[in-house]
Amino acid sequence: YDHMAIHPYPRHLVRESHLTDGQVLTIRPIRPEDAEAERTFVRELSPQAKRFRFMGTVNELSPEMLARFTQIDYRTEMALVALVGEGSDAQQIGVARYIINPDRRSCEFAIVVSDKVQHQGIGTRLMKALMEAGRAHGLTMIEGTVLKENTPMLHLMEELGFIIERSPDDPEIVIVHREL
Repeated sequence: YDHMAIHPYPRHLVRESHLTDGQVLTIRPIRPEDAEAERTFVRELSPQAKRFRFMGTVNELSPEMLARFTQIDYRTEMALVALVGEGSDAQQIGVARYIINPDRRSCEFAIVVSDKVQHQGIGTRLMKALMEAGRAHGLTMIEGTVLKENTPMLHLMEELGFIIERSPDDPEIVIVHREL
């Protein structure tokens, strides 16, 4: 599909599993029509979750940010949403994304899970799916920046085999990375 201006929707990345309470969890690539669900999801995050995800104060996604987050070029980035419920009742409870770096071999990721459903393995499933998508795309390294105080995220990174290092530029930031 390299000759195409817009790559087709990567259906092969859609995954379904069950949460401990029996709900169906769907992890799939984001689509432009997910914009309203993405807006609601970010709006409902706690101030701390927003700060951990955006490393600053973001209360609401601007129309430009919303378009940027939901209208993606699958050649150069990936965003996987975690949803519970079926069809129009589906509710977004998490999102993990990567953007391919200029070296075209590594990517930078970001992830956030709804405060209401944390500690149920959703972040782990999202990260594993994101890393699998990156590997399938030919990437060899994934990296991210995490606020030092975000201990649940650092625990997840450790669990997934990431190397965790202090940022040379900012004592409040740690750099996480691992081979794919």
